[in-house]
Amino acid sequence: MTRIVVTGAAGFIGSNIIAGLNARGIDDIIAVDDMTQGDKFRNLADLKISDYIDADVFYDAFAAGQYGQIEAVFHEGACSDTMEQNGKYMMANNYGVSWHLYQACQKRGARLLYASSAATYGGANTFREEPAFELPLNVYGYSKLLFDQRMRRECGDGFHRTKAGKTMQVVGFRYFNVYGPREQHKGRMASVAFHQFNQFKAEGKVKLFGEYGGYPPGGQTRDFVYIDDVVAVNLWFFDHPTETGIFNLGTGRAQPFNDVASSVVNAMRSLQGQPALALPDIAQQALVEYIPFPDALRGKYQCFTQADLTALRATGCDHAFVDVQTGVAKYVQWLSR
Repeated sequence: MTRIVVTGAAGFIGSNIIAGLNARGIDDIIAVDDMTQGDKFRNLADLKISDYIDADVFYDAFAAGQYGQIEAVFHEGACSDTMEQNGKYMMANNYGVSWHLYQACQKRGARLLYASSAATYGGANTFREEPAFELPLNVYGYSKLLFDQRMRRECGDGFHRTKAGKTMQVVGFRYFNVYGPREQHKGRMASVAFHQFNQFKAEGKVKLFGEYGGYPPGGQTRDFVYIDDVVAVNLWFFDHPTETGIFNLGTGRAQPFNDVASSVVNAMRSLQGQPALALPDIAQQALVEYIPFPDALRGKYQCFTQADLTALRATGCDHAFVDVQTGVAKYVQWLSR
């Protein structure tokens, strides 16, 4: 029987990975999280797991071999608040814990598939998994980058060797702007699509940042990736244990925030039996409101991201990613249940 560990199990990506494993009939899953925020239980309530371990207990116990043979650890547990200013806390959570876990995985013969972030690129205009383009804008991005750097040091630049000559799989995923079901607990860090769904439901309009960084209102452009695609790629690497390294996990397709807004509005209108509108008509009917760009984000905000998928495709992973219009329509249907 395959035993899996998922850290950050009650979080957004972690809970969706468990759902993906359950869909394959895998339910010997140890869920690891910090449930101080009690309403996160909702993300686990409909899933099948074999045990739940508090994050404060798990890491040392796993290193000591208390949970038997583990096939793989999906490490999604981290502080993902890009506005967090406490660098000591951020580094301990995102770098220190991850390094401890990597050592334990090596000792216990477990594969490690972990969450990195596109925030490692920060102010770069090229999003390729190379040091020349890694320019984080905040301590969150740096905490993720430092662990990537440590893995390169330990496992080799391409991760196809380790110091001891082992071939234990280590894979880091640089997630771009992920959106979809089970993110409701994230508050301000939830996706634009989630916030806009609730804005439209409450006020009959959605909100976007105005002009900033040389981009017109709502014109800042990101690589938005639907959660089902993120899970599919994680599971592809789970199925291919010889593939190792750091990989971008985005669609390779940059779309403006205006696309998200129009997709949310039109998905909501469709549920009400109303026809779709083009963006100019959405703006003319005041269904979108552009708000001043917040001072707190100036100089710390990525106005453009687009995953370079060259390395991912070179592994043979040919997963087809959905576009914003398709993903948002599916998400709005889920939110409207």
